[in-house]
Amino acid sequence: MKSIALREIKSFFGSPIGYLVIAIFLLLNGLFLWVFDGEYNILQSGFADLSPFFTLAPWILIFLIPAVTMRSFSDEKKQGTIELLLTKPLSLWQIVNGKFLGSFMLIVIALLPTLVYVYMIYSLGMPTGNIDMGSTLGSYFGLLFLISAYTSIGIFTSTLSENQIVAFLLSVFLCFLFYFGFEGISTYAKGFEEAVSRIGMDYHFKSMSRGVLDTRDILYFVSVAFLFLSFTVFKLKSLKS
Repeated sequence: MKSIALREIKSFFGSPIGYLVIAIFLLLNGLFLWVFDGEYNILQSGFADLSPFFTLAPWILIFLIPAVTMRSFSDEKKQGTIELLLTKPLSLWQIVNGKFLGSFMLIVIALLPTLVYVYMIYSLGMPTGNIDMGSTLGSYFGLLFLISAYTSIGIFTSTLSENQIVAFLLSVFLCFLFYFGFEGISTYAKGFEEAVSRIGMDYHFKSMSRGVLDTRDILYFVSVAFLFLSFTVFKLKSLKS
């Protein structure tokens, strides 16, 4: 599993993909948070708060994570190396987890430079240090769990087609559905609004962003990640047989 994860990371940074993903993520966040006029501009908001970043990041990641994961298994299928991968002395779970960890770590690496934002807000606050660290840390933890869920969805969709674009589009659709779709559907579910919205990631991410790490929210994200990784293993079993 470790060898596959390392191979994934090396392949990302052995080509422009890894650097491009990190650059795009940081550039888009930087422009919206510090340069472009609008509701996400922190300097214009007048508050020493990183909530615009945590509102914006999940939407950017909806597109970036599928771009990273789309090649995980679809590329193996296209090049005909999927059979060789499946014959390695590793269980299907080890192969899937290796692919998952490789993609997950790349996104975490892209996320690390944003910790500079915390220092900037800390310094810009009046008085200095006027920042809700509990909410900020909770939001970062929530973002990590959100990344794990997105990544598991992307890994699964990469097994459905050898066409990377198809895998990308399917992943974007499912990530959007699970992040915002159920929130939108809940407005039409009269009397069951909260029950339906609880199915979506947005509800649980916002809950963690308040600075309270509820085990129900953690269990939700772990369950979503486990569910899609299980789908991936099931799909690979059908390819192996």
